[in-house]
Amino acid sequence: MSTVLLMKTLITTIYLFLRFTFATSQPIDYQSVFGDDWTKAEAFEMQNRIWIEPLLKKHNISYPLAIAVIFPELVRYSALRDKMETTLLKTLYVNLGEYYANFSIGQLQMKPSFAEIICIQAPSVINRRSGIVFRNETEFSDIKTFRKSIVTDLEDPKIQFNYLVAFFKICEKKYKIRMMDEITRVKFLATVYNYGIDKSKDQVNSMMNKKFYNTKLFKTENYSYSDVSLYWYRKYQGI
Repeated sequence: MSTVLLMKTLITTIYLFLRFTFATSQPIDYQSVFGDDWTKAEAFEMQNRIWIEPLLKKHNISYPLAIAVIFPELVRYSALRDKMETTLLKTLYVNLGEYYANFSIGQLQMKPSFAEIICIQAPSVINRRSGIVFRNETEFSDIKTFRKSIVTDLEDPKIQFNYLVAFFKICEKKYKIRMMDEITRVKFLATVYNYGIDKSKDQVNSMMNKKFYNTKLFKTENYSYSDVSLYWYRKYQGI
């Protein structure tokens, strides 16, 4: 290979390397990526802050942290799609259980399996005098009635936030999240919320930066759920 050709090849290689490195190092503007869906999610947060913030404060939960955890689900939420899914799938869930229909419900896109875990574990971390009470299946006449109550709960945004409070309390006890730094705490809790509260700390850490999130309302590439959460958190906090 001639000296001139070798130099051209070297320069081209360096150029492509620098271009790739620069392109991949740029933070993703998720607000632009998700457009109107992001705007609608922000509108929900601002319109409901008046009652969400006092609820979280009462239970010593950071408002920006809590909203960051659920914000990707607010973006993904579609009232029409949610209504269709609930209508089509809730009968399957009530009659056959989560293995046959474990679908996302409501503004916070909670699944029945998530709610069932909360109902079981919440009594150990939330005092009934707090005003938040969850009933497990043993308190119902049959399993179908219990499942109906789960669906009813998850169709009400205010009750969903009670589940979110319980989620945070369970995570505080299980994962010792107060020992984490600010950024790690956001990404970790967002991953738990998206991946599963029944997962171990190591399992959550292994999934933290995996790219499986999309709105499913239109074709997009997949993103990291925890990165979307962190983007909103930093935007809200001005950092």
